[in-house]
Amino acid sequence: MGTLVVVPAIDLRHGRVVRLREGKPENETQYADDPAAVARDFAEQGAARLHVVDLDGAIDARPQTDVVANLIAAAGIPVEVGGGIRSVEAARRYADLGAQRVIFGTAALRTPEVVQDAVRQLGAAVAVALDARDGRVTVRGWQEISDTPATELARAIVGWGVGRIQYTDVSRDGTLVGPNLNATAEIARVSGVPVTAAGGISALADIEAVAALLPDGVDEVIVGKALYERRFTLSEATAVARGALHAG
Repeated sequence: MGTLVVVPAIDLRHGRVVRLREGKPENETQYADDPAAVARDFAEQGAARLHVVDLDGAIDARPQTDVVANLIAAAGIPVEVGGGIRSVEAARRYADLGAQRVIFGTAALRTPEVVQDAVRQLGAAVAVALDARDGRVTVRGWQEISDTPATELARAIVGWGVGRIQYTDVSRDGTLVGPNLNATAEIARVSGVPVTAAGGISALADIEAVAALLPDGVDEVIVGKALYERRFTLSEATAVARGALHAG
């Protein structure tokens, strides 16, 4: 069954490392001016991979390709990239820059043929970020809520050959209120593919709770704000994920 992998998040906005509360640009907190240095630091702390989101690409359709390229080069560990990837060309561009995984979001709902084509060309490198609020899929950098149930899109995504879903309850992202465990487990059971949990991780107990979803197929957890605000360290989170430390 393996162990839960803890994946630090690096969200990029105007070349800086930030976090948005509930995905809202007006609720931005800046944490660093040098994304590449942050990537190196996480790698030195023992991160197995990094989760990078280009918020400019997602919100403004202005990808920060150079910033992402520098970050990938500096990290020296596997990097996955999402945010505003809405064409096969954009996905291939990041793959060519060294991204191990490229993550589609809005395109999965609006232009599914793009994701299907990307799977045909890039195979296992393609993942889909399934972001939802109140069980409904959100798009365009979480700014719009669709009428499509997250579970319905999850089933469709798997039919296209996508091998991983990243699930975020948008209402919890950046809030430190804990992840939506029930919804995450449901997406894993419905889809039958590995699922990455995200949104709301605030304490080591949350990591432990997500690790309990391993039998359902949840094998990765993305952690952002809690690391930046020193709620716990990456090594502590990794120890909990591996069962070597109890959150108490």
